Order: sequence, then structure tokens, then C-alpha cells
Amino acid sequence: MVTAAYVHIPFCEHICHYCDFNKVFLKNQPVDEYIEALLEEMRRTMKYTPASGLRTVYIGGGTPTALSAEQLNTLLKGMKEALPLYDVEEYTIEVNPDSIEEEKLEVLKANRINRLSIGVQTFNESLLKEIGRTHTKSSVEDAIRRSRQAGFTNISLDLMFGLPSQQPAHFTETIKEAINLDIEHISAYSLKVEEKTVFYNRQRQGKLTLPPEEDEVMMYQQLLHRTKEAGLIQYEISNFAKRGYESKHNLVYWNNEEYYGFGAGAHGYVNGVRHQNHGPIPKYLKAIEQGELPTFQTHQVSAIERIEEAMFMGLRKREGVNIAQFEKRYGQSLLNIFANEIDHLKQRGLVRSRDGAIQLTEEGLLLGNEVFEQFIAVLEDL
Repeated sequence: MVTAAYVHIPFCEHICHYCDFNKVFLKNQPVDEYIEALLEEMRRTMKYTPASGLRTVYIGGGTPTALSAEQLNTLLKGMKEALPLYDVEEYTIEVNPDSIEEEKLEVLKANRINRLSIGVQTFNESLLKEIGRTHTKSSVEDAIRRSRQAGFTNISLDLMFGLPSQQPAHFTETIKEAINLDIEHISAYSLKVEEKTVFYNRQRQGKLTLPPEEDEVMMYQQLLHRTKEAGLIQYEISNFAKRGYESKHNLVYWNNEEYYGFGAGAHGYVNGVRHQNHGPIPKYLKAIEQGELPTFQTHQVSAIERIEEAMFMGLRKREGVNIAQFEKRYGQSLLNIFANEIDHLKQRGLVRSRDGAIQLTEEGLLLGNEVFEQFIAVLEDL
């Protein structure tokens, strides 16, 4: 049963140097047409693969708040008509600090959005310019103040580390600033230089200076230390929350559960099939105009792939992969099919058995990708 939906808004008022998500400059784009096509995709999807009721919805981008207040209202009201949103528990939208005006906050609140994810990345002014962000430290503080005044009680900040020229002291200060704002949730990810980004081009030209690996490790260790000291619970490798404010939507991904994906370039996972929509907006709009779903490609997930995904996604959670639940869901013993991998990782001190689950150790947190790789392409037959 699908209980989650991701909605993609591909428009941005500026393009950040690290971003490889499907996005375009807002100016001169067919925004109104896109919103109507997006709502039509939702209506068609509910006709073919209906949901009895969604529990979480996440609107990401791009920059959803690059839309005008009127456009946001059209989108959100249309979603209430197109999707079964009557039982939604967590309704998140991504916002940029310099594009969240009071009128937009009122629209979000009126349409039952109850969680804001604010893209901050860093509080260091020079680093903000280096990565192509246009907001400032004070605009983040203003955005949070306005959001609180509008009645939002669940706010998450996105942070990044391993940025060009970033030093451990820079990131430590950013963590302290975030904690001092007394928000409910922090997501912090290390920079990955992806193709088709400004940073990728600079790296190819030898013009990108990244911190050494040991500095990046120090930044992550400071993240663990400072958030724990502040009483935030680490419930996933990169995510920290006050108790009860863990992201329900992101847990859908980490629990390897199914979800709808709406919008240009969006990914979905429904009835055992993963799909990706057309990314270019003209192709997306054309598919809707022709009465089709805007699907670019599909992949039937095999039993082996589902099990591998359950391991490398589930191990991201601090609670790990529950052994009994795994067997109930997949009809296989986790301890049998991955006996060699688990034994090897235990000997290296990277995983442990605790509370009926296989979990990453503290050392395993630092080498997560290396651990996950152990569970990929090791099964031949089921």
C-alpha cells in the first residue's frame, strides 16, 4: 500500500553550483502550464494506481517557493482535489530563506503544510557565495522568525560539509548556529561533486579546492558530537531530530517502502516498479497533453534487488535492519543470506547485532558507503 508522495517543482530563481537535481531558471518558464500538467498527472495516476490515503507528502525541487503565492495556492488546492490527503500526518515543502514571504507562508499554512525544510547549507557568508547561494545568515534567521509567527512548529534545516575551502572550524560554527536557532530537525550531507554542475566543470579544470578527507571526517564527528550534546537524536546517518520530529517521509525511503513520484524528472516506486518521469519540461508537458503518463523509463525490481536495497537503505538508520521484520517481509533469513558479509563487517568493527537488528557501529558511520557496498550484487539466486 502506497502512503507517500513526492512532488517535484523544477523552477529556481538561481542555480547553485553543487546542484544536479532537475531544475531550470524560473524566468520565461511555463509555470502555470506545468502546475496544471502536474495536477493532471496526479489525477491520472490515482485513476490507474489509486491510494486509499496518503500519510506523508514532500514537495521538493528546484525551489517550490520560487512560485508566487497565487501559484502555490493553485497547486496546493489542486492537490487536495487530486490526491487523498485527508489523513496526511507530515506535509513538507522545501523553502529557500530568501523566497519565503509572509503571504506565501499564509498560503502554506492555509493548505495544511505542517513542515518546512529550509535550505541553509552554511552560515559562513563567504562559503555561501562560493557555492552560489544568494541568502545570508540574517535572512535564515528572518525566515525562521516569520515561519514561527505563521504557526509552523516543525522546521528542518539542510546543511552541507566538505564544501570548497571549508575548514572544520567553519562547519562547527554552522552547527552551533543551527542548534542555537532551536529548530526541530537537521539534515547534514557531505558534498558530492556531480556531473552537469558548476563544481564539476571547475573540478575538471583544476579550479576546485576541496577539503582533505581527514577534515571531512572531523566535520562529521563534530556534527555527531554537537547534535548529541544539544539533545538531538541521530536516527539516520545524516539526520538528527528532537524526539518525535524524525522525518516520516524520508523514513519511507530508508524503510524501502513504495511512494508516488510526481513532476518532471521525479522518481516513483509503485507496485514493485521503479519509474522516472521525463526531465525536460517540454517533454513532460507533451506527454500530459497527449493523454499519457509522463514516464520516461521503468524498472521491475527483482526479489534480489529488493533485499539488497533493504540492507543498504535500512543500515542508514541508527536502529538498523530489524532481523525479524526482514524475514517476515522478504521470507528469507537476513542472518543466513548475508552471513559472510555480516561476519566480515563485524570482524572489522563496522556492524553489530543489537536490539534484534543489524546496525552500523560508530566506526561504521564513518565508512557507511563501504559497508553498503558489501550487500550489493552478492546474491545470485533466490
